[in-house]
Amino acid sequence: MKLYELKAIAERLSDFSYLSRARRIEDNTLELVFDKSDSYFFNMTRGHSFIYKAPSQRPLQGYNAPFDTLLHSLLSGSRLLKVEVPNGDRMLRFTIAPKSSYKDKIICLQLEFTGKNTNAILLDENEVIIEALRHIDAESSFRVVRPGVELLPIPRRVLSPDNTLDNKNNQEGAVRAQHPTDIDAVLEERYHVMQQKRLEEMKKQKLSSVSKKIKKLSQLLAKLPDEKKLAEEEKKQKAYGNLILANLYQIKPYDTKLKTYDFEGKEITIPLPKNIKVNRMSDYFFNLSKRAKSKAKNIHIEKENLESKKAFYENIHYALEQAREPYELELLVPRRGKSQRKKEKLKEGELFWIEDYKVMVGRNSKENQALLRKAKANDIWMHTREIPGSHVIIRTDKQNLPDSVLQAAAKLCVDFSTDQPGNYLVDYTKRKFVKVQEGSHVEYDKYQTVAVLKEGVEIRI
Repeated sequence: MKLYELKAIAERLSDFSYLSRARRIEDNTLELVFDKSDSYFFNMTRGHSFIYKAPSQRPLQGYNAPFDTLLHSLLSGSRLLKVEVPNGDRMLRFTIAPKSSYKDKIICLQLEFTGKNTNAILLDENEVIIEALRHIDAESSFRVVRPGVELLPIPRRVLSPDNTLDNKNNQEGAVRAQHPTDIDAVLEERYHVMQQKRLEEMKKQKLSSVSKKIKKLSQLLAKLPDEKKLAEEEKKQKAYGNLILANLYQIKPYDTKLKTYDFEGKEITIPLPKNIKVNRMSDYFFNLSKRAKSKAKNIHIEKENLESKKAFYENIHYALEQAREPYELELLVPRRGKSQRKKEKLKEGELFWIEDYKVMVGRNSKENQALLRKAKANDIWMHTREIPGSHVIIRTDKQNLPDSVLQAAAKLCVDFSTDQPGNYLVDYTKRKFVKVQEGSHVEYDKYQTVAVLKEGVEIRI
């Protein structure tokens, strides 16, 4: 971050009266909402920190570390007393009066944009650390950052004789004069550039991941045996078994093949299995015949199952192509969670996490039925109205769901049910109001409806 830019940002943020909300939306990004209207984002990535302005965003996951709890409780709804760049250092310092304080109390949020030591630190009025985004021990730096420790000032930058602090400030002032005076416009443009680049990178990665799944399912479909060939195999193995029985007296324990004539008088050679007793060889061929018959009978079920899964991922692929926000991409193909809970997988269906709510999606009729059986009475069931498709179950644990979760789950329901653009209605109700008729066909009552717009390539911006 440039010093002149930090000063312009501090001057702009000083126009606001209070902080409406303070939270972490990504691992290294904080969102501060001022006067209920303007959201500013502070990316505190080490060595690559920056600030941008954008509409308020939903967190990719729930953050419940002590720093997040205190950030929310101390800053949300607080009065903004001062925003400054202290001592000309690369940092922003917010001085606030917490809403929750029963008496006059001063808290500071210090955002330090100092390369590898970039950090966000909560301080009390005595410069003692309350909590920090990153803790730093004495082994890593002389400047310890841990709760209960007084925060030492950042060392002054040492400049060469021909590059004094005054010269440095003059140079930055000259650069600043070349930039627009509207710092909000600069921060908004930065957001759009960053968002587009990030969107392209994420989209490429996630499309590749889904394409691999589609390719694998296509290969499995191609390898499925032909039903006609399985019928021929059943007939052949059954004939072998009968011929073994008819010629049992000719077979010696050490024989590897049997030369004989079939029931039509044609000469035939039957390879004999190893390590099978002579009196059990006919059973061996009869079992092969039964397996071929069973496989021929069920091959269409396996084929339908693979085709439905392939269509499911093709819908995801299409939805990824249409996505305009990183949040949509992360929702469709989430990153692997760090905790064991986030690594959970479903044997039947696809599992998603939306704001820490477990969302299960059926990829075909069989999985839809399984999810209906698995769902609890107060879980939320979703389905697109008047078109066949995926059933969606949201595990509620008897909690009231936020509208953002319902809307996101409804979008998943549409994205996984069709690849056609249009306006769709998604009905939802509690699982206890859903009555299974036959297979995955249901009747339901006491439902509400969410409208979802699915856009196509032709209307993308």
